[in-house]
Amino acid sequence: MAILSDKDIKKYLSSKKIIIEPLKDFEKQIQPSSVDLRIGNEFKSFKIVRRPFIDPKDSTDLSSYMESVNIPNGDCFIIHPNEFALATTFETVKIPDDLVARVEGRSSMGRLGVTMHVTAGYIDPGFEGRITLEISNIGKMPVALYPGQRVCQIVFETMTSPSQKPYGHPERDSKYMGQVSPESSRIKFDYELNDGS
Repeated sequence: MAILSDKDIKKYLSSKKIIIEPLKDFEKQIQPSSVDLRIGNEFKSFKIVRRPFIDPKDSTDLSSYMESVNIPNGDCFIIHPNEFALATTFETVKIPDDLVARVEGRSSMGRLGVTMHVTAGYIDPGFEGRITLEISNIGKMPVALYPGQRVCQIVFETMTSPSQKPYGHPERDSKYMGQVSPESSRIKFDYELNDGS
């Protein structure tokens, strides 16, 4: 696999093979081997619930464990130490069937103690939607996050051949295809939790 350079990223964007919309500043958001992405306006964080633990098999909608807040432009969302929140990229992304992508936090955010993804940094070929960001503050100070702020970057890698069943394929369990807001876990739909064993 090979990582796309800025030259190839521009070529793929121009031909609409990769779609990232809207790009506020084409030249400034494209880095040597990635594209900076901004954070959207909607955030989700866990609320205090009277349950001893989260059970992935719980028939309750796991989104009931979280509360959403929309932050107007110019205002900020404060993420406190040891807090976890979900958000999405401001941009909608569409990945072709012969590329994979990875979301990496920007170094400037990491130096504040804020990580932009914990486990969901991998984007499958064929994915289309806004990317959910799993945000954690591992530092000792609260940090302000502003809608429209560049917080992460997306890196594209070529595959040896196009995927036979990309994300979104009818035979694939693509639970987050087309998402436009931060999506709570849909783990209860995983086949291994529903096979009766």
